[in-house]
Amino acid sequence: MRVPVHYRWGYAALVFLPSAALAEPPAGAPVLEVPVRCRIGTDCFVQNYVDADPGPGMQDFACGRLTYDGHKGTDFRLPDLEAMRRGVAVVAAAPGTVARVRDGMEDVSIRRSGGAPAGREAGNAVVVDHGNGWETQYSHLKRGSIAVKPGDRVEAGTPLAQVGLSGNTEFPHVDFGIRHDGRTLDPYTGKEVGTGEAPACNTDQGAAPVPSGTLWSDGARRTLAYRPSALLGAGLAPEAPKAEMARNGGYDGKPLPVDTPVLGVWTDLMGGRQGDRVTLEVTGPDGRRLFRNEGAVPRPLAVLFFGSEVKKPTPGPWAPGPYRVTVTLRHGDETVLREERRVDLR
Repeated sequence: MRVPVHYRWGYAALVFLPSAALAEPPAGAPVLEVPVRCRIGTDCFVQNYVDADPGPGMQDFACGRLTYDGHKGTDFRLPDLEAMRRGVAVVAAAPGTVARVRDGMEDVSIRRSGGAPAGREAGNAVVVDHGNGWETQYSHLKRGSIAVKPGDRVEAGTPLAQVGLSGNTEFPHVDFGIRHDGRTLDPYTGKEVGTGEAPACNTDQGAAPVPSGTLWSDGARRTLAYRPSALLGAGLAPEAPKAEMARNGGYDGKPLPVDTPVLGVWTDLMGGRQGDRVTLEVTGPDGRRLFRNEGAVPRPLAVLFFGSEVKKPTPGPWAPGPYRVTVTLRHGDETVLREERRVDLR
């Protein structure tokens, strides 16, 4: 099994101002709905939360590792670039008036661009004014997708743009942020970012509910329950699998030819914790297991890519029919996830 690939990403907003800590969200805070139109945990995922550690460390609100030092937003990511190209709507989280927009920046990873110009790290963006000093910001939007202009009145759920790859980012997502009088807050806790003490934690946490004091609505709280890990993708490929190809949507699950000379198996996982065990299995049309491999997560990683080749059981073409790829992630004795993907060979 190949060594996991690890990527790290950056965040930037249009405006950040320092201030004193807020123990509770101020009165009059907007009630926030989910700012993307996709199925959380299936079509899109919360990749990074606000960094709850005010010091040089990193820790999300649930004592997990889905963040990085100094992160001030919530990243709603798509599994791959093909999903971005199809289009996923970013919507207003609460009623308000569009205050500022920026468009025209290319959707390109900073691994290719080298980074956005200073002051434009957030890429294409929309800022909505909710009154009484409250603003929400939606960053890294797809070029040409912004559907509003300054002065437009929006309601919760009004389409603003689409998820993109503009600015300082390496994966398609919208970075959602909320501010009050210029101070950035964590929507999950209602607390000001970068102040106070980090949550007291003994170990990494598993799935967790959204805490009291949140700015999310009751419905959003249920939808956005904390998930420490998720399956971004898995399947078969007509070659030795490559992370870049998978994340570009190149292995889209369409049928493969039975005469493909190489059959690869791959998975892309989010939120691996040190010591987690990842198992990949491939079952042929007759129900026989053709492949099984297991590897350990060497350290906490935001995203892990595992890939290998499946050995052909007999000479000649592959047997036609449905092949099943099963991915299992275990944390100690706990099975964190077990999901299956089907690919046909014809």
